[in-house]
Parts: sequence; structure tokens; C-alpha cells
Amino acid sequence: MAAPALEVTLPAAADPMALALNENPFPPLPSVRAALCASVAAANRYPEYLPERLRALIAGRIGVREQQVVIGPGATGVIMQLLHAVTSPGDTMVMTAPTFDGYPIFAQMARLRSVTVPMTARGGHDLEAMADAAATARVVVLCRPHNPTGTVEPAAEVAAFLRRVPPDTVVLLDEAYAEFLPPPCRLDVTGVIDRHPNVVVVRTFSKAYGLAGLRIGYGFCAQALARRLWTMQTPFGIAITALAAVTASYAAQAELDQRIRAITAERRHLQGRLRSLGVDHTDSHANFVYLPAGRWSWRAVFDGLRVRHYADGGVRITVGDRTSTAAVLAAVTRATGAA
Repeated sequence: MAAPALEVTLPAAADPMALALNENPFPPLPSVRAALCASVAAANRYPEYLPERLRALIAGRIGVREQQVVIGPGATGVIMQLLHAVTSPGDTMVMTAPTFDGYPIFAQMARLRSVTVPMTARGGHDLEAMADAAATARVVVLCRPHNPTGTVEPAAEVAAFLRRVPPDTVVLLDEAYAEFLPPPCRLDVTGVIDRHPNVVVVRTFSKAYGLAGLRIGYGFCAQALARRLWTMQTPFGIAITALAAVTASYAAQAELDQRIRAITAERRHLQGRLRSLGVDHTDSHANFVYLPAGRWSWRAVFDGLRVRHYADGGVRITVGDRTSTAAVLAAVTRATGAA
């Protein structure tokens, strides 16, 4: 008797109600999808022992030396490589609260002591307090834009913060959402790492590039620090699909930029409608909107919608398409009683 066929259930590429993980609402571009399909034909072969070609490709795009780049399975992989390379159990890791859900988990996995600094009233980093805490820390995390609020500290304030951090404390500058920033808000990160050899910039292809399911991330920093991180590269650890997807994505940059503009426009539309309903939100510059705890119980308001809730009552809502926005606004309108 033939064995029954196994069924594989995959998440839907288009899902207007998937508003919790800050995924890109669009499926991969046709050219990227074609490159991925072609790469599957070589699935019987191992990828590179270490991802040298992907490293060179990314370095050329961002304008740094190959020896300054490290590759990981998503930004999370790069972060763990960093922690394994530069910390010892019992060291201190400083982060804002709330922050990206992964950071407390990563600290626990690396057996670090987490020190949290409450975010400011506007939903940003308290850079003064973080600099104070960093004085005795091994790693301090700065997310720009911040997750979950999407806020961005001015470049001058970031520069002042970096000058205060001790040179033997590693600053993890998380730029997972940097592609959504307008040019005036972007940091000259290559200049930052030239001036501060203790800074590691971490980015991902999961958000703006819409490749979350492929787990491709990278970091870049001064060469001396990158050498330490490169020792943590897992042999054969980056799938053969990664090089194909990134190469095709870079070739389709104009189309990807158009999608980024569409997401940014939808975020502004959602923010404007929320303001018209009298609902407070932070000044997000990412692909999500954060509603602080307030008059309404957001957990009850968004019952049935897959958004990200926080212990203090705040909620983070991924920007999707117009259908997603309509569902969010309908829930808020019902709660606020607005016409």
C-alpha cells in the first residue's frame, strides 16, 4: 500500500490580518521568485563553506570592505554571533524596555545579565540613561528605528551617545528597518564605524526586502571586530538560496524602492486616520505603528486581529495593505465611538 501523501501547510503570502511580525505584505518580486526557483535545482549541493560571495556582494553594495561584513541566518543570527564572540557569561547587556522581543531571549541564551532602561515619553531611547548603564556593560543595544515604537533619535544625539559609551563596550546598532527611513533621517553608518570601532551595524533582508522566510541578515563594523565575529560563522550555515535572492533583489532595487514607498505611504495614511480619531501614536518611521496604553484596552479593541500586544498595554500594528488598514480603523472606530 502506498504511503499517504504528506501535506505541507505554508503561511499565506498575502494575508491582510498578519499584523504582528512586521512582515512585508507583498510576496517576492517576480524576478526574485524566479531566481529562487532556479536555485532550488541545486538543492542537492552544499552552499559555500563560508558565505564569501554573499559577503562580497553586500560589502560592494553598502560601500565597505569585505572583511568588515559578517553574515547570519537573519539579523538574529548575526546578533547571536556577536554575543558569542564578545561576551562571557555574567556580562551585562543594556537595552530599552520595551524592545525587540528577541533581545531578552538572546541575553538569556548567552547567559548575560539584562539591564533595561525605560523608553522616553515619546517612545524613544533615553540615551543619557543608556550611556550611564553602558559604563559597566559589555553590550548596549540601540534600535534605529526603535522597535516597537518606530521612533528615531536625531543623528547629533546618537553621536553624543556614542562618544559617551566606553570603547570596550560594544554598541549593537540595530537597523532592521533602516530602509524605511527618509534620507534626512539616515545615519552615515560607514562614518560611524570609522569613528567608533566598537559599533556593529546589523541589518536584515526580512523587512523591506520581504525575504523573512529565507533568514538572511548581515552586520558590518571595523575590521578588527569583524574578524572576531567571522570566527562564529557556521560552516555551510547560509542556504544556497540566499545568494540568489540577494543578487536578484539588488538587481530589482527600483521595484523594491517602489514597494517601500507604498508601505510608507500606507503608514502615513494610517497615522493620519488615527489622529483624526483622537488616537495617540508614536512618530513611527518604520513599517509599523505603535499605540501607547491609554483610554482604551487595545487587547479588547483588536480582539481577532493579529497585532503585537505589550505588557504595559501598548500595541504595535504592522502596516499592511489598504484592507489591513481598513480592518484596523474599523476596530478603532468601534472602540472610540467615532462616526
